[in-house]
Amino acid sequence: MAGQTETIISAILRDIETGALRPGDFIEDAAIMARHEVSRTPVREALIQLEASGLVERVARKGAVVFRPTLEQFLAILEVHAKLEGQAAGLAARRLSATHAAALEAAVAACEAHAQEHGDGAPDAYYQLNMDFHRVVAEAAGNPYLLDMIKTNARKLMAYYRARYHYKGVIATSAREHRAIATLIFARDAEEAEAAMERHVSFDHVTALDLLAALS
Repeated sequence: MAGQTETIISAILRDIETGALRPGDFIEDAAIMARHEVSRTPVREALIQLEASGLVERVARKGAVVFRPTLEQFLAILEVHAKLEGQAAGLAARRLSATHAAALEAAVAACEAHAQEHGDGAPDAYYQLNMDFHRVVAEAAGNPYLLDMIKTNARKLMAYYRARYHYKGVIATSAREHRAIATLIFARDAEEAEAAMERHVSFDHVTALDLLAALS
């Protein structure tokens, strides 16, 4: 049973990460049961665990839906997420290993290559490269508990970050900021790396409103 529950959780998380499930989408028990050939019990257990992490909400008489934040919730989660990502960058600057340095350079170079080749095109593909960059930085921090917190918060915001890359000029700006953050990490400048990452992942209120409206 535990194995089935974990499989379902992983599948739902993957659908959130890829955009197959968007904020406010219903998660149908019957569809999950058919997809994974399981009974209702592991599906319910999976949804309970996802609800406990804040990624799923129960709606009376309607079932479970993917968490869709209000503006106030969005900004509150973003505030925490920016601090976590910033802390990861600062720790990465202090703890960077040769292996993570090579992975970070590769992730940044991939973002730069995409921006140069595609401009504003293929934003969803760029978003996957962006996720790789942030994953490498978080892993380089060397703190698994911080990594887990970043993943949980990021999943609540992924749809909005993904949508952001459909805006003109955002991909090029993102790639430049990735290079700047990586340069600070390579230089072991923890304080500046932390501050740069916080700025990089933050939205202003107007952008937040635009993204919430686009995905409502």
